[in-house]
Order: sequence, then structure tokens, then C-alpha cells
Amino acid sequence: MSASCSSCSVGCASPELLAHRIRYGVRTPGNEYVVALAGNPNTGKTTVFNALTGLRQHTGNWPGKTVTRAEGRFTYDDIRFKLVDLPGTYSLLASSPDEAIARDFILFGRPDVTVVVVDATALERNLNLVLQVLEITDRVVVCVNLIDEAEGHGIGIDFERLAERLGVPVVATAARSGRGMAELVRTVTAVCDGTRRTQPVSCDYGPELTHAVNQLVPQVADAVPDVVNPRWMALRLLLGDESLRDALTAADSGRVATERIEAVA
Repeated sequence: MSASCSSCSVGCASPELLAHRIRYGVRTPGNEYVVALAGNPNTGKTTVFNALTGLRQHTGNWPGKTVTRAEGRFTYDDIRFKLVDLPGTYSLLASSPDEAIARDFILFGRPDVTVVVVDATALERNLNLVLQVLEITDRVVVCVNLIDEAEGHGIGIDFERLAERLGVPVVATAARSGRGMAELVRTVTAVCDGTRRTQPVSCDYGPELTHAVNQLVPQVADAVPDVVNPRWMALRLLLGDESLRDALTAADSGRVATERIEAVA
């Protein structure tokens, strides 16, 4: 069975895409989807990772960092996936090394899908990270884990309504027992190969900031052509995100790109 994403087929991933992944420590053949696993601490994210990858996993460190990186593989319907477990984080505003790693991988590493694991018993608090990820990429699946604990506390969730409001698929799981994991894999596959389209909710920042972002987006796209979402980058730069400027400087030709952006920001 062959599969393709919206931009290129898995069997012929572009050299640029592979270069992005190698830069962030992910060496993978062109015929393999890359799935990032994000989430707050204590959401059962590691349990989801283990349930998907089993023994086909290994750990190391992120390039140039002391933060542990876990990777694993799984196969579904003859399609191969590489799962990258991002550091647990409450935010992508990059006030810590863990947050910076998670943000940079989603923004520059270009995973085919980002699965955001949230705690069904603390959904409102966890949705902050979901919305931040949705600002960067539309290739997202929300995994509402620990639904068995939520049910034990009498918490009910309208998953269809949540998916409708977020504009991306939502899958209910209890990873410890394997409940919902097959549906999660099917949904991830559908988003990867383009059979499941997404239309994420967009945040309203008001007319003045929106106008400023719209003016800066073309310059960002021209200065950093490989970035997955120039609009998000323009917003963060306008809000004075110094860590993002540092990330640009560290990237190939990043210093030149930063100087060009600063000239128009």
C-alpha cells in the first residue's frame, strides 16, 4: 500500500525535508512518516509512546542538549512510522530548554503529524498547549488520554463537539489498557496520507496585531523559506520572543534571516 502526505509522497521525501529532520536528530528513510508526540507532563504521554512502539524504541539526547530524546517505530497497514517523543511541556513559549526543543521540532523539524496528548481529567488546562500547537501546524491529532480516570470521576466529554471546535481529529484513549489506541493509529494515518483533512481553529489577536502580522508575514516567508508557518513566526517575533530569534540564529543562515526580519519588524 502506498501513502502520500499533502506535500510529497512518503516514498520520495524531499532532500530538504530529510535535512530538517537530520538537523533535529531524526534520521529516517524517505518512506517513513515522522510523528511527534507532545503533551503536558503527567498526561500519560510516555504510556501512549510505549503502547505504540513496544520494544522498538531507543533513547539518546537531543543534538547539543542534555535533554533525553526517545524515539520508536511502529507499522500500520504496511506503512512505517517513526514516533518522536518530545519533552513534556506546558507551553511552547520557550522559557525552558524542554519548551524550546518541543517548539523547534514542531516548527523546523516538520513532523508529518503532531499528536498532542491531553489529560481527560484536566482538559481545560491542557488545551492551552493544544491551541499553541495548532497555531504552528494544522497536521494535528488530539489524543484525550486517561478517559478511564475521567469516567471514574464522573467527567463526561463530548469528543465530537471538541473535534468540531478545534478543527482537528480528537481520539479518546486509555493507553494503559490499550483502549482507543487502534483508533489513534488509524486517525494518525489518515491525517498523514491526506484522507483526513483538518481546519484548525484560529485565535483572534485583534485588528491592530493582526494587521501588523499580515504585513510581516511576506518578509518572514522570504527570509526563512523553510519555516513551516511564517505567520506564527511573525506573531512571536512581534511579541518579542528572544528565544525564537536565538533559534533562527542557530539555524543555517539564521543570522542573515534574523537581520532581515529585524529590519522590517
